[in-house]
Amino acid sequence: MFKQTLVATVAVYILWSIIDFLVHGILLQSAYQETLHLWRSEDQMHALLMSGVTLFFGFSVVLAYGCFVAPKSVQTGLKFGAALGVGVGALTGLGSFSYMPIPLQLAAAWFAVNFVKLTLAGMIAGLLVKEPVTEIGGSTL
Repeated sequence: MFKQTLVATVAVYILWSIIDFLVHGILLQSAYQETLHLWRSEDQMHALLMSGVTLFFGFSVVLAYGCFVAPKSVQTGLKFGAALGVGVGALTGLGSFSYMPIPLQLAAAWFAVNFVKLTLAGMIAGLLVKEPVTEIGGSTL
């Protein structure tokens, strides 16, 4: 059911926004200050775009769970999220370290936070999405 996907997406978006605020806004502030030359100034950042991308990616994760994961359960959601988390964590953390002059500690933090966020997103999808997603807005997948 598509309604379950939307509710799960909103829950994931809210959770990720809280985690991002805590991790990037508070815990990693000193690491970002040390590498200030790499980032846009705050007035040049695109907060609305970041929020939109977060919402879209959350929807994509929940939709992929709804379409491709069976059986639907918290356990399979956690496994799905953890598998995605390892891949996305490696891409964002270690991948960025390979071409950006960031400290390894920052790369490791990005790996860890993405692993946690995606594992929790899988858990939320497992809790809230109980039926396969077969259509979006009246269009059959």
